[in-house]
Amino acid sequence: MSSPRQALTRPPAGCSSPLANCLLGLLALFTLAGGLQQLLGMSVVFVLASLTAYLVGTTVLLASLPRRPALACFGAANQVTLVRAALVALLFGLAAEAATPAGAWLAVGVALLASALDGVDGWLARRLGLSSAFGARFDMETDALLILVLSMLVWGFDKAGYWVLLAGLLRYLFTAVAHAFAWLRRPLPPSRRRQTVCVLQILILIICLLPLVSKPWSHTLAALGILLLAWSFAIDVIWLARRARPQTEEASS
Repeated sequence: MSSPRQALTRPPAGCSSPLANCLLGLLALFTLAGGLQQLLGMSVVFVLASLTAYLVGTTVLLASLPRRPALACFGAANQVTLVRAALVALLFGLAAEAATPAGAWLAVGVALLASALDGVDGWLARRLGLSSAFGARFDMETDALLILVLSMLVWGFDKAGYWVLLAGLLRYLFTAVAHAFAWLRRPLPPSRRRQTVCVLQILILIICLLPLVSKPWSHTLAALGILLLAWSFAIDVIWLARRARPQTEEASS
């Protein structure tokens, strides 16, 4: 019978090597992107951009893995999130291509699949008892990148102006500002409102990509999504500011 200390240092059952999973994902993405390129007559830039985005993302992912073997492993939930990350990389490849109706429909289909899988990884983590801070962060970063790439596609397909990129950049701007202000780096409590706004933002950008949706409707929808996202961020900033005030008053007294 293993001791509690050993249990903490050994990966749980069902976990596999993160590197092996990332390499398998690279092979699958190469096959899928190459097949789509041939099928839809896209340029080789689509394949190269997809693979580059995936390689950069997985390099950062592997570098940020926890050192403890019990945490640095990929179970079913993280594997699903990795599939979502590969789909985001595929969308990035589409953003490097010329805008066509076929490309728009492909982007909508890939984005809908990535969104549907968002609920699967969380369900698997809870079902199999594999929930972890790393898995939650991996899922959150994948969502953030999905929004960023979708906003790039909406701009690239001329469904909205360059200002739509704010939908994807807002979180990264918040993170950059938080480096200068410690009170913005305080952990936020789980929020159903935050999750709902994230889902709505993704759905709004997907709707904007539909060939059937044109200006000014796509403009209006994209603007509404940004306002909704800004409102959610404002609530979090106000919550953090109110809890930072007592500390500031104590430090000045």
